[in-house]
Amino acid sequence: MCRHVAYVGEPVALGELLVRPPHALLRQSWEPRTQTSGVVNADGFGVGWYAEGDPVPARYRRTGPIWADLSFHDLARVVRTGAFLGAVRGATVPGADGEAAASPFAAGPWLFSHNGAVPGWPGSLTPPAATLSAGELLRLEARTDSALVWALVLHRLRAGDAPGTALADTVREVAEAAPGASLNLLLTDGTTVAATAWGNSLWYLTGPDRVVVASEPYDDDPRWREVPGHTLVTADRADVTLTPLKEPSA
Repeated sequence: MCRHVAYVGEPVALGELLVRPPHALLRQSWEPRTQTSGVVNADGFGVGWYAEGDPVPARYRRTGPIWADLSFHDLARVVRTGAFLGAVRGATVPGADGEAAASPFAAGPWLFSHNGAVPGWPGSLTPPAATLSAGELLRLEARTDSALVWALVLHRLRAGDAPGTALADTVREVAEAAPGASLNLLLTDGTTVAATAWGNSLWYLTGPDRVVVASEPYDDDPRWREVPGHTLVTADRADVTLTPLKEPSA
């Protein structure tokens, strides 16, 4: 499993949300509070963020645990941004592709993370993978279920689907091919956030003029709201919409 968080709002230092809060992503890497599988997320981490005037995000990703990376702590102290996506990774299977397997994945303006696992990978994802071209498959950043799920989402985004639609349709497709899959997906373009709650915890926090969507709260602010299971979240700085997702028919 993994933990992830996305933020859109007024510029903040990365560390203000990823490091300093009592239950920030840093602490969730060794002591998650609502994670349903695994107890440590030490198999890599990453953060992607947006600079003013540049729609293409920068990323910093590493193979080791976030708590052991002193350079990240310096970076988190000084980098300020109005939007970011951060994730800590608990690998489903050992040894897959190091830094390239760490979220967030990226393409164009998009940052993406997958908190969950697909049982029976890779064979269970053969039917969804067949919808991708050879070029899309060859461009997979890592040999992991998360990288393939990202390719399926990106395929829909490039076809013109709205972010929420791309996530919802991908979740239904993968869940039909791999029953029991955990598919908490998180996507941002620096202005909006889309996410799914499917098999693990998801929460959101709003206002003023900001939104956070996260695997779990990073503090004890009473304004945090838990997202029901099998729900799509679409959000920006002003509004959050929750849409139920139906399970694939048997």
